[in-house]
Parts: sequence; structure tokens; C-alpha cells
Amino acid sequence: MPRVAVTEAAAELLRELAAEHGPLMFHQSGGCCDGSAPMCYPAGEFRTSASDVRLGELAVEGLAEPVAVWMARDQFAYWSHTHLTIDVVPGRGSGFSLESPTGQRFLTRSRLLTDAEVAEGEPDEGPGKRGPSRRPGRPGAP
Repeated sequence: MPRVAVTEAAAELLRELAAEHGPLMFHQSGGCCDGSAPMCYPAGEFRTSASDVRLGELAVEGLAEPVAVWMARDQFAYWSHTHLTIDVVPGRGSGFSLESPTGQRFLTRSRLLTDAEVAEGEPDEGPGKRGPSRRPGRPGAP
């Protein structure tokens, strides 16, 4: 089971943004100036590093490339037991996120993972990594 999903409304906005900006990515903002919001960028524009966790990819119908979803590793420690769904609502997004001028903003809806979902695996880790992996030393990890 993927750790991230997208609503059809958000997928429609992603198709519009991709038509204008090309392949896309998300980085879940950890707060401060932007609150806790999924920030949409052209793929590769937000530089990820070993301090980020790749939660997965959104396969959006109509887009040639999946949309990678990232989060800071320290923030993931708090969100590790949740499934995230990227949605869109009316409003003004962050000035840095691509949807900002559209009159809509992305937001993340979350729910707790079930025990079975947790047992299925961990998110991808690090730049460019694709497969599930286990992080030794994480509380509750086998």
C-alpha cells in the first residue's frame, strides 16, 4: 500500500501545472512560514538530501512521469504512522508552491496507518532511491 495518494481534484490541478511547468514534485513543508503544507515544485527544483525521506510517488493519469513526494526526515519521525492524501481547496497557497497564483492551495489530509499497512514496509529513502527499505534504530522497527 502506498503511503501517499492524491485526490482527483488535486490530480486535475497537477495536470494543469505539469502542462505549464513540466514534471513535478512535492515536499511536505514542516511548518514555520508556510505552515504544514505540501509544496509543489518543478521536479528537481527543490534539492533533496540525506535529511529527506521519499514517501513515494503519485501516479497521476495524464502525466508522463510520477510525482515524487518528499518530507524532511525529522518531520517524518512525527508522521511515520500516517497515510497522507494530497488534496486541493480554494485559497492562496504559499508563494513558493506552483499552485499559488491559481486561487487554490494543496493540503495534506492524514489518517493513521493500520497495523497491516505498517507491516507492509517503509517509505523510499534518499535521493533517487526507489525500493522500500528499513531504517535500523527507528523506534518500533523490526
